Amino acid sequence: MTKTTAQGTPGVRPAHAMDTVFLHGLKVDCVIGIWDWERQFKQTLEIDVDLGTDISKAGRSDSIDDTVDYKSVTKRIMHLAETGGYLLVEALAEAIAHAVLTEFDVHWTRVRINKKSAVRQVRDVGVLIERTRAA
Repeated sequence: MTKTTAQGTPGVRPAHAMDTVFLHGLKVDCVIGIWDWERQFKQTLEIDVDLGTDISKAGRSDSIDDTVDYKSVTKRIMHLAETGGYLLVEALAEAIAHAVLTEFDVHWTRVRINKKSAVRQVRDVGVLIERTRAA
């Protein structure tokens, strides 16, 4: 069976096509918050990251060298959260987006940080940002 792209050309990948590697539900314990009482203990953040990249080469080669190593990305995100000393989840989200766009073969990212403990009456609260690598 021949795969047909949106343009209808069998086997040819459109220039605008992008695949997504994702990390969802990463739980990280860190000190974050603007209030003194928040900075007295670690809070659990739940982080989702989508990484826009081309994984077609990895699909053909079956080699980790041809894709984004999500274990390395996970370790980088955890390090940023655990050691960054951020006050705002907004700042942590920006740091994560910057790191994945500059340190990995990623062209676009979506970062969602859920700080469930921020507002007692709300189940989920946080930020969702999307960033693209500078041309």
